[in-house]
Formats: sequence, structure tokens, C-alpha cells
Amino acid sequence: METLIPVVNKLQEIFNTVGAEVIQLPQIVVIGAQSSGKSSVLESIVGRDFLPRGSGIVTRRPLVLQLVNVPSLEERQRAASGETSTQAEEWATFLHCKHKSFTNFDEIRQEIETETERTTGTNKGISLEPLYLKIYSPHVLNLTLVDLPGITKVPVGDQPPDIEGQVREMILSYVSNPNCLILAVTAANTDMATSEALKLARDVDPDGRRTLAVVTKLDLMDAGTDAMDVLMGRVIPVKLGIIGVVNRSQHDINSGKRIVESLQDEQGFLQKRYPSLANRNGTRHLAKTLNRLLMHHIRDCLPELKTRVNVLTAQYQSVLQSYGQPIEDKNATLLQIITKFATEYCHTIEGTARNIETSELCGGARMCYIFHETFGRTLESIDPLAGLTMLDILTAIRNATGPRPALFVPEVSFELLVKRQIKRLEDPSLRCVELVHEELQRIIQHCSTYNTQELLRFPKLHEAIVEVVTGVLRQRLPITNEMVHNLVAIELAYINTKHPDFIDTALVSASVSSSKSDPPAEGIRRWKSDKVEDAGMEEKPKGNPQPPMYSSPSRSHAVNLLDTPMPATRKLSQREQRDCEVIRRLIKSYFLIVRKSIQDSVPKTVMHFLVNYVKDHLQSQLVGQLYKQQLLDMLLTESEDMAQQRKEAAGLLQALQRASQTISEIRETQLW
Repeated sequence: METLIPVVNKLQEIFNTVGAEVIQLPQIVVIGAQSSGKSSVLESIVGRDFLPRGSGIVTRRPLVLQLVNVPSLEERQRAASGETSTQAEEWATFLHCKHKSFTNFDEIRQEIETETERTTGTNKGISLEPLYLKIYSPHVLNLTLVDLPGITKVPVGDQPPDIEGQVREMILSYVSNPNCLILAVTAANTDMATSEALKLARDVDPDGRRTLAVVTKLDLMDAGTDAMDVLMGRVIPVKLGIIGVVNRSQHDINSGKRIVESLQDEQGFLQKRYPSLANRNGTRHLAKTLNRLLMHHIRDCLPELKTRVNVLTAQYQSVLQSYGQPIEDKNATLLQIITKFATEYCHTIEGTARNIETSELCGGARMCYIFHETFGRTLESIDPLAGLTMLDILTAIRNATGPRPALFVPEVSFELLVKRQIKRLEDPSLRCVELVHEELQRIIQHCSTYNTQELLRFPKLHEAIVEVVTGVLRQRLPITNEMVHNLVAIELAYINTKHPDFIDTALVSASVSSSKSDPPAEGIRRWKSDKVEDAGMEEKPKGNPQPPMYSSPSRSHAVNLLDTPMPATRKLSQREQRDCEVIRRLIKSYFLIVRKSIQDSVPKTVMHFLVNYVKDHLQSQLVGQLYKQQLLDMLLTESEDMAQQRKEAAGLLQALQRASQTISEIRETQLW
């Protein structure tokens, strides 16, 4: 089990090199109120002065401290036949300058202060970016500790007003990790019931299975009091235990008292004040306890950790594969992408695409819906006689006969009225073309969605493909509209009254005649021209009028027919009703024939001149316009984001593979 902590340290180094924390590794997080003695506890465990000191908040960014137990310098020299890379008993390295070894711990303190000010400035602000420090020494036990800023309540100096919330969020981001152990530091000269560290630990670890309490400054308690009840767990019980330590005072630090001497004084103080608990308290016992707890915790977390690494490895393999490999042959790559897009486009129209949409109709299925549901129902909803009143029909009949009364229903009036109705089929037909054109545009986006990685990898190629396809559609749209317009024009050009489905005019006339009743009663209003003529006849001058041949036109009492209002409605004679009904039936019969023809011809026209043309010529258009030597470099230029994402994914995958190999080196027998 002694190898477990070095394994976790190695895993942490692996993931730190790629700058990602995809795995929550087991570690010990040190939390406590400001000036509660956290830094002194860490220095006592290490046995050296290396942390910045001062008033107020000193630790302003997380410090990940890895302690590595190494053989003494003499043993290493013997093992290396007198040659060793580091001629020092103890040394340290930082991740940000890992090729440099620090043997002077004052320089370590200075490097911590310099790096902290680089990221946080000099205004006592804090930063979430951790600082990684690894200390090699024969006097330490293998441990991984995270020192966090102390919990503060009131901002000082030019600290931000929400410094308390920032520190709290930072602490929670670490202690919420279920794989971490919490070392809650509380000063003995404060009330344990008001300990902020224990409160935070209890919020994230209500069962207390991950929390170990440390009581500092046992020597600074008020006279006549002791921490016996606290250390025994009678005040606030902690499952993993409560350990008391004695820190160096500020006077000891200023006078340069060595930590070794301080540890001896600590042991003497415990033997004197707490003899029954001396062997269960103190810095040495704390270091051994932390080492033991961390090893057991790593052992418990290792199976889940191994599973997590394997799952992430498979995921990032898939992600890296989706980003594609670096381009070797640009010509082949361009042709492959163009062919794939064109094939996907055609398959979407035909309904044979690999990725079938389930949320809505698209491609060929939507065109079918447009042809038979949208367009078909729109035509069927058009009333053949809409907009035609009986008076309109009668007016057309009279206008078609000229000055002579008609003996039969004039055919010209039928053609005039039926053409007017047939023209109403043109707008729905053109709208059908527009809907299909819009769907062909939507298929571009659909194909881009299912080729996202390839097209996002080459954004300029994506733009070029969309532009070419849009151009082809734009080119074919007016041609298709013209053909649909011609379909209606063809129907208007010749009214085929000999159509097999057209009803016989004689039969219609006979049917209408037989269904009409007797002539209407007297008093029915006559046509406006008859009425006006009668009015003119009745207005005769009295006296001796001049003969009409000598009368002046300007003086005659003429009637202006344009000033006579046309009656909006009137009762029709039996013959007029018969003629109007005949025309109505003929119009309806012929309109239904034309509507059926248009309903069948328009989809065929759209398919031939627009859809099938695009399917047949899309790939050749793409190749002809894009497959050019001078465009290769421009079209196949990867986006910076895609290249960066591939690089990050490759780095993470490599780190995960190394982590998996590191974990697999641990034998099952080493866990127990």
C-alpha cells in the first residue's frame, strides 16, 4: 500500500501536464479560518519553513503540495555509485518550472510569493489557479495536501467586497470532491461550536467519513482550561478523530527556532499537559495518521478511479476520431468530402439517408407532403365558381352576343369565364414550387448537421459547398417557375370542349330546361337597358315640338346611360336562369378537369426541372467549381478551434492512456 500515494501523485502529474482535471483524484484538503495555523501545521509536517507568512490573508491561491519520501543523500549516493543528479538531502520542484530544482527553502517561499502575485496581483485578491509544489525529503511521509486560503469574514485593504463568498466557493469546489479527505483546522483558543472549518466540512460530508479535525495552539488556551473534552470528541465528535498540535509562536519564528526543536517542545508539552493523550496527538502522529488515512482512502477509490479512466479513454478516442486525422492528400480529401455531401444530399431526398430525422418530415418525405397534402388540398379547396355571381355570368353572356339577342348560349362567354377561373390555379402552383425550393435549401443544413465535424473542420469548404448548392437551386428556380406558368398558359390557350370527361352541352341544356318551373309572374324587373328605353319614350315634350330632324342635339332632352346605376341584384327570367345555370355547370365541369391536370402536372414538372436536376448534377457542379488546384489550400484550411480541440483531445487521450497504464501496474496484492 505504500506505493498508492506515489501512484496518485504520478496521476496528478500526468493530468497537470495537459492542464485538465478530468479525474477527481484522492487528496487531503486543508481548510480553516484565517490565522488558525494551517500553514504552521503544513510546515511542521514537512519539517521546513517554506510558506509565506504575514498578517491578513497570506495563502491567496490553492497550493497542491506533494510530499515524496526518498532515501537519504548518503543512501542515494551509494546506490548510484557516487553519482546522483541532486546533491542535496532535500529539494523541491514546481510544475511551472519543473526542470529547476530548489534546495534553498527560502527560495521556495520567494517563488510562491512571486507566482501568487503574478496571478492575483498585490491587492490581497485570490485566484482559483492552483500552484503545484513537490518536495522530496527523507524526513517526510508520502502525502498529497492542498492548502487553501483561510476563511475570512471582512475584506481588508483593497480586497474585493465579496472576498468571503469567493473563498467559500473555492473551498467548496475542492471539498465537494467525494474522493478528497478534509483536514479541518481549528484553533484551541476559539469555540469549537463556532468553527467555520467544521461547519463547511459537515455541509459536504454530513456522515463525517472524510473529515479529520486538527486543534492547533493548545499552548495558548486560557489559564485553568484545557482541550481534554475537545480532543476526546465530547464537544463535537469527528469520526476520523481529533488531533491536537502545538505550533511555533511568532516569537519562535522571528528568533529562528528550528522546527525540529519545536517538535521536541511539542512532545514535552503534550507529555506534561495531556499525558494520557500524548501518543495520539502531536505533529508526528498527525503525519502518520494522514498517511494511513490517505492510503486507505486511495485503496477504496481505486476501483472507481480505474473504471472512470477507462470510460474517459474510450470517450476521447471517439472524440479524437471525430476530429479526423491530419490531411495527407488534399485532392483525395476534397473529393471525399464533396462526394460524401452530394451522396448524403441525394439520399435525404430519396429517403435512404443513414441518419433519418424522427422529429419532423424532411427531404423527399416533406416534398411528398407538399405535393399531395399542401398543394393538393389547396387546389381542392378552390371553389370552381368562387367569385362568379349569376349577374356576372349573365353580363358575360349578353356582352358575348353584341347588339343581337342570343338564341343560344354563346360559347365565347363560357371560354371567357372558365379562363378567369383557371387563372386562379397559377398562384398555388407557383407556391408549391417555392415550398419545394425551400425544402431543398433546408436539406443543405440537414446534411451539414450530420457532417458537422468534417465541415466545421474546414469552414471555408463548408461555405463554398453551401454557396454552390444554393447557386444551382437559384438557377433552376426561375426555369421551374416558367414551366409551371406555361402549364397554366397551355390550359388557357385552348379550351377543349371535346375532352372525354367534359359533360355534353346538349345534355346540360336539356337537364336544366327540364328542372325549371313556369315563367315568372308579371312585374319582374327587366334589364336596365329596357328600363331606360321605356323611360325615354315616356318623356315626350308638350305643346308643338319641332320635328326631330330640326332639333339641336345640345337642346334635346337626352338620357346619359352612364349615369344610370346598374342594379346590383334583380330577378332573372326563366331563360336567363337557364342560360346561367348551363354556363355554371359547364365551368364547373371543365374547371375540375383542368384542376386535376394541374394537380398531376405541377409535381411532375417540379421533380423534373428542379429536384431531379439537382440530384443528377449536384456532384458534377461541386467538383467542377471547387476541385481546382488553386483552391485546395484555401478550402482545406482547418479552423483554429478545430486544430486546438484535436490537440487537446490528443493530449488528454495520451494522459488517460498513461494513467490507465500507471493504475494497471498496481497489483491486487499491494492493496491489502
